Amino acid sequence: MQELNQSFVFGVSVGEYNFIGRDEEMHRLKMNFKEGINTILISPRRWGKTSLIKKVCRDINKNDVLPVYIDIFRCKSEYELYNLFAKELLKQTSSHTELWMENARDFLSRLTPKIHISSEPYSEYSFSLGITPQTHTPEEVLELAETIAIRKGKRIVVCIDEFQQIGELADSLTIQKRLRTVWQHQKHVSYCLFGSKKHMMINIFQQRNMPLYQFGDMIFLERIPTWEWTKYIVSHFQERKRYISAEFAVRICDVVENHSSYVQQLSWLIFSLLNEGDTVTEVHFRKGLEGLLNSQEQLFLQQIESLTSYQMNFLRCIISGVSDGFGEESIRQEYNLGSPSNITRLKKSLTDKELVEQVGSKFYITDPVFMQWFKTRGYC
Repeated sequence: MQELNQSFVFGVSVGEYNFIGRDEEMHRLKMNFKEGINTILISPRRWGKTSLIKKVCRDINKNDVLPVYIDIFRCKSEYELYNLFAKELLKQTSSHTELWMENARDFLSRLTPKIHISSEPYSEYSFSLGITPQTHTPEEVLELAETIAIRKGKRIVVCIDEFQQIGELADSLTIQKRLRTVWQHQKHVSYCLFGSKKHMMINIFQQRNMPLYQFGDMIFLERIPTWEWTKYIVSHFQERKRYISAEFAVRICDVVENHSSYVQQLSWLIFSLLNEGDTVTEVHFRKGLEGLLNSQEQLFLQQIESLTSYQMNFLRCIISGVSDGFGEESIRQEYNLGSPSNITRLKKSLTDKELVEQVGSKFYITDPVFMQWFKTRGYC
């Protein structure tokens, strides 16, 4: 089916028409995939990690590498993870016929899989495996990718989205040890692990006492530069016979700090105010920005409703321009932050809630639209 070219896309991964930039990152990822280098991709939420990985998977030469994409966000237990892992490996590396002829004769022989093939042409098939501790050990499931890669004579790269979910599972450390123990010895399979909770991903891969410490090449995704966004915004307006100046395109980027999803969303909200032949004005820009703030209001209210007065004060402190030195007496008194030990607790609690992030020794508000909302709604 031909991809529909939407003017701007947000909230989901984007296709070719709405993909922008990332040339250096794509080159590095393709090299890692082809050479069998494990990769850890880290960035704040909604910066385009999934879109980037899916594009690399689409573009890479399938004669060199078989990519497998797995989203584990909904996995709540260890064996839910293993069932999804095995299911997607089998599904994405096999045709309908191959699934039975090749894979069923060993791995599936101890199972009674249920496979549904639609009568509709070109439709995907679905199946469930029913893997349990009684049918397979974790190690057997985790070795499946290597088994398939050897059988097919190709390298496989397994891309696991929302990988921070591993840290939420019961007995997470044991699971991580199993992953490392099996994966580190595989010669024909590599892994690309990425997720939407930056601080949790950093904890998993950058703490020396964690099983997956320095498991692969660490890539920290940067913001797409303003000049690339400006070209994209202006051209996408123009293709639909609406017009926006480079100055307003730059302001869209500035107000959301080049946050990928918000650039797309604010551009769309402004675009939707125009009729064919119209040009963006200050009125359109302000209405679009207010629409963006309104669209996030319920989420932001939920995020602050359980915060303590000290936590709210810490947010006010950062939004007012303070990024470090919170322990200084003058800052503690001006913003009523409590004792130095209380500040340590504030940093941790608000980082865990993903309201603030630490960059070096400085702390910043994670979400630029939350910061705009916080100020305009009178919380500062």
